[in-house]
Amino acid sequence: MSDKLYPVGIQNFEKVRRDGYCYIDKTALIYQLVKTGSYYFLSRPRRFGKSLLVSTLEAYFQGKKELFDGLAMEGLEKEWKRYPILHLDLNTEKYDTAEALDAKLELALSEWESLYGSNPHEKSLATRFEGTIKRAAAKTGERVVILIDEYDKPMLQAIGDEDRQQAYRGTLKAFYGALKSQDGNIKFALLTGVTKFGKVSVFSDLNNLEDLSRNPGYTDICGISEEELLRDFSDDIHELASANGQTFEQACDQLKTDYDGYHFCPDTPGMYNPFSILNTFKSRRYGSYWFETGTPTYLVELLKKSDYDLEEMSHVETDADVLDSIFTDDNPIPVIYQSGYLTIKGYDKRFGIYTLGFPNREVEEGFMNFLLPFYSAVSKTRSPFEIKRFVTDVESGDIDGFMERLQSFLADCPYELAKDVELHYQNVLFIVFRLAGLYTKVEYHTSRGRIDLVLQTDSYVYVMEFKLDGSAEQALQQIEDKQYALPFAKDSRKVYSIGVNFSSETRNIERWIVK
Repeated sequence: MSDKLYPVGIQNFEKVRRDGYCYIDKTALIYQLVKTGSYYFLSRPRRFGKSLLVSTLEAYFQGKKELFDGLAMEGLEKEWKRYPILHLDLNTEKYDTAEALDAKLELALSEWESLYGSNPHEKSLATRFEGTIKRAAAKTGERVVILIDEYDKPMLQAIGDEDRQQAYRGTLKAFYGALKSQDGNIKFALLTGVTKFGKVSVFSDLNNLEDLSRNPGYTDICGISEEELLRDFSDDIHELASANGQTFEQACDQLKTDYDGYHFCPDTPGMYNPFSILNTFKSRRYGSYWFETGTPTYLVELLKKSDYDLEEMSHVETDADVLDSIFTDDNPIPVIYQSGYLTIKGYDKRFGIYTLGFPNREVEEGFMNFLLPFYSAVSKTRSPFEIKRFVTDVESGDIDGFMERLQSFLADCPYELAKDVELHYQNVLFIVFRLAGLYTKVEYHTSRGRIDLVLQTDSYVYVMEFKLDGSAEQALQQIEDKQYALPFAKDSRKVYSIGVNFSSETRNIERWIVK
């Protein structure tokens, strides 16, 4: 058994190196970053290695050469100069009051001022930051390095509270403005976050920031590429395989299905989620590690607010302007994409249109299981069990069993969610069948007014048609008229046609008939 140390949740480069944790060498890219520009922004989903990247840069600019022994940087860097560093991590606060951000910035400034001095005439947070940069450069004789981790955490925490959002935005706009006014005293700056800054006014003055988020040269600066996975973790994959009764190839396939698939720009190799990969190797079992560490309740707020048709989420088409925008009540897609629940699946160069989809099984299953209790009467703890029972009924040919279970998913739905009854029942069916599709094969076609659905298992094929305020007979007739079951005519499995009627009055499935 391997005695390798996995840095799960460890974001400090010095600790990773001194304590012998495994480290995927990103230092050649970091060297390139430092030598070819000076102001950068990087957007990546949470737990994707942004904080470790910031910490690695900090160690590099502190001149800690010994930490880079055996890494690419050792052969690249010759000078190893030490620079004054202003490192601000905005991730460690809840930001649930208007004053929380000011208090966080005040704390950072006080620490810096104890090192580099203060000026009683600097009253605002922004002017104190400006003064600190100036004094740090004067005192050390070197230009300053500025590292800001999770720059957008305050604004993400304030989604849904417009006043707090505006207050935070005003504070940060002025604060980050110091970067522009002190340009001559700054050697290097990196800001990281989950959301993009294209449309966020806090950066409107910072037109010199180079955005790495969709830069093909830096797609693998965070995360694990397939090449890195096979190079650095081959033994771990063998051990994972044997612990789960798999071959090496089967383990590779499952890792890819469960955790790969993040594309931060088109036509680049997919990236694996590092948090999930390291947890899987550490525990020798597959799980929803990334999803379980954060509950994206703000995403549900956005989805509910915008009356979003969830079916569109599985094949979103959008453009760069939308991907770079943020906080729009009518379109939750930018924040869902930037948070890592959707990723780039394709790109049409001619029209500049991106196609988005779920990156992998962990994200799709986690997100759908998470949404189900918000759209139905199923409790959060019961959601996976109810889906398991639904799939078991489907696989055993118990049509009445799984139809009654569908009724229970639709029962007692919160009134405010069912304003558009048709959209609501389509959303619930989409979630349920998307989850069932992880264990069976589901083709789901919808247009306003009808859904036809094909559900396949090893023994059965169910061809289903849903009507709203019609009749189960009409639905069954449509299956006959449109010959939906024809592709399965020569199939050895048992084929059922099921007509279903949904009543907007009872807000549930009223009746079904089977042929």
